[in-house]
Amino acid sequence: MKTIALSLAAALVLAPAGAALAADPSATISIDVPGADEATSQKVTYTCGDKTVAVDYRNAGSVSLALLTIDDDFVVAANVMSGSGARYAGGKYIWWSTGQDAASLTDLMTDDQTPVDCTATK
Repeated sequence: MKTIALSLAAALVLAPAGAALAADPSATISIDVPGADEATSQKVTYTCGDKTVAVDYRNAGSVSLALLTIDDDFVVAANVMSGSGARYAGGKYIWWSTGQDAASLTDLMTDDQTPVDCTATK
């Protein structure tokens, strides 16, 4: 059984007496994946319109995750059914990897929910 480890950054804001104090702690989540012989990780950075999206693909057995950093958002997206390519859903985003160097990003909170084409940077 292999373990997928995820490092998650979370912001903690405390507001004593109206003053804000921000901290940026990190936490690690480990997931044991029964039947997985190995866990792999691949990091790719994409340009999606005017955004840069850093993706860390984590795979172990039947579990496939995409850790997305989009501007100041950190999202863990899980692989979901797709007709082709690898499609991930997490938070308000759909990330669809359609080839080694191409993907699309959809923000489900926008009015038109139009996917933005993304290209891997070299």
